[in-house]
Amino acid sequence: MSAVRTLVSSSELAAALLDSPPPVLLDVRWALGGPPGRESYLAGHLPGAVYIDLDTELAATPGSGGRHPLPTPEDLQRVFRAAGVNADSSVVVYDAGNGSIAARAWWLLRWAGHRDVSVLDGGYAGWLKEGREVTTELPTPEPGDIEVRPGAMPTVDADGAARLAQGGLLLDARAPERYRGDVEPVDPRAGHIPGAVNAPFTGHLDAEGHWLPAADLADRFRKLGVHDDTQVGAYCGSGVTASSVILALEAAGITDSDHPAVLYPGSWSQWSSDPDRPVAPS
Repeated sequence: MSAVRTLVSSSELAAALLDSPPPVLLDVRWALGGPPGRESYLAGHLPGAVYIDLDTELAATPGSGGRHPLPTPEDLQRVFRAAGVNADSSVVVYDAGNGSIAARAWWLLRWAGHRDVSVLDGGYAGWLKEGREVTTELPTPEPGDIEVRPGAMPTVDADGAARLAQGGLLLDARAPERYRGDVEPVDPRAGHIPGAVNAPFTGHLDAEGHWLPAADLADRFRKLGVHDDTQVGAYCGSGVTASSVILALEAAGITDSDHPAVLYPGSWSQWSSDPDRPVAPS
């Protein structure tokens, strides 16, 4: 593809796949509670796509860092190289549809210092809806040479998230009922980080499952309190769907690759596990 885009359409990707070399395709389908994404991948995927597992390859072992801690640079480099990612590769990531899981891989590649990465708008569902080719053939990519240099995307720990919620704008990407504390199906306590503002990741999408136009995304974030001088960050349940908020801010033109929003990787899974951390509503 001629220029790096945060989001690419199915038609743009289909054209790019005719290039030589084509972009590296990463399938990261995953759903909380299953079914396993690899099963979906084996049943059908975009031609040439390599499957990467969120739980075991895009995250470290759950523990004090939360349910999906960031992987070590060494582990991440091994995963991306095995998928065929080179230093100069154009990479396109897709998930089942809404981009919330693909955004994790997008963010990790950007965190690793790789800028030429995009998310497929509409994901696998959108690709199928347009009648485009899928396959069950498993690719055998040549090992890549990408070097993971972590730190190109900013992060905060729990203390930093607390400061951001009070002195800037910390966006909570979870569903409203989890933000309010009405329910908590996964983590130790219900509620949210005091001062955080709810920005459900599903609000990035239109009725067809595609991402909203940049102007609409920007309007949404302005209404949430994001302004030009706002220090903004995001969290969610375990640091995965929060990545889609960071992607959406960039797609909206509010942030860019040189001045991205901040991610709290531990997110609610880490925060709620610490009994000394306050919870709202109290």
